[in-house]
Amino acid sequence: MDAGSGPNRSAGGSTPQSPPSREHPLDVAWIHGSPSAKHNTDPEIQVHAHDEDTYILRQNMAVHYEAPFLFLLFGADRAVLVDTGATGSDAFFPLRRVVDELIAARHPEDGYGLLVLHTHAHGDHVAGDGQFADRPHTTVVDAGLGTAWPYFGFDADPDAVARVDLGGRVLECLATPGHHETAVTFYDPATGFLLTGDSVYPGRLYIQDVPAFTRSIDRLIDFAARRPVTHVLGCHIEMTAVPGVDYPVRTTYQPDEPPLQLTPDHLRRVRAALTELGEDRAWRPYDDFVLCPHD
Repeated sequence: MDAGSGPNRSAGGSTPQSPPSREHPLDVAWIHGSPSAKHNTDPEIQVHAHDEDTYILRQNMAVHYEAPFLFLLFGADRAVLVDTGATGSDAFFPLRRVVDELIAARHPEDGYGLLVLHTHAHGDHVAGDGQFADRPHTTVVDAGLGTAWPYFGFDADPDAVARVDLGGRVLECLATPGHHETAVTFYDPATGFLLTGDSVYPGRLYIQDVPAFTRSIDRLIDFAARRPVTHVLGCHIEMTAVPGVDYPVRTTYQPDEPPLQLTPDHLRRVRAALTELGEDRAWRPYDDFVLCPHD
């Protein structure tokens, strides 16, 4: 594993880059499980090419009910894989093979790098890290607070905007704790994607620290207002197509999912919902998400 170089850091502002292309709408029929896991015929990993340098991957629900989404973004010098899924075994979840094939197709030259980062340290986002431990020209940044935040510089300045340069493609990274203390949000100016992990997505928004989560949502609202965000993309779909109704926990068949993508307006809806939380910390369903505070 190569040591690699850490990101640049600054207190604010945006990185001047070309505006995101709107020629690639995100209209995808995602694999969503089946009535019988035994008879499931979905691939272990669905690969969607948003464009030739941007891939969204979804894990098979029959392999793990969380069915998280992962993101593989290519720059001129290296790619970044954001999250590694919910299963460690390459026999059931061949993440490295899939990533290697995508990299070989796009950048067959020797020495092209891979950086593995995470939206946070929960197990369904880091389980596949071990598949990349011995991969050449690869840096795996552990998702733990003591490693990830120093890598981004958030230990010294949690309000910094860290910039990760992939070679002509520079991601902006923000510390957004609340769902989990290690949570990081990534913005990709090339696509306009705001990758929010488990902080904001069409599902159950589990909130570990309500004040921290509220501050993070405020920050994301301000951040998104200053940039051309095309889609807010979390890592799960847990809602049904019926507003306010989610699938039960551990569901492995979700035939009526809404789209993965949300909008910056959903950030404002989450913020408005936070003002309605009572002292009882009861779960509150809304059309596109459920607020789930917990101690």
